[in-house]
Amino acid sequence: MKPNITLNPDKEVVARIKEGLKKKDGYCPCRIPKLEEYKCICEEFKAQIADPNFEGYCHCMLYYKSKG
Repeated sequence: MKPNITLNPDKEVVARIKEGLKKKDGYCPCRIPKLEEYKCICEEFKAQIADPNFEGYCHCMLYYKSKG
């Protein structure tokens, strides 16, 4: 079953993270270096999406993965 990925329901958090993403050219605003693995959606969250047992937020709290 395909996992369900949604935005954080807190619109203020979403707005702040999206603003940070714009300022950092799409790289996670919660991390200092601009490394390719931190480009949104980051490699860490992609791995969490692939894990059928993971349910929760990505590192910066923009996305939430529900178990399928």
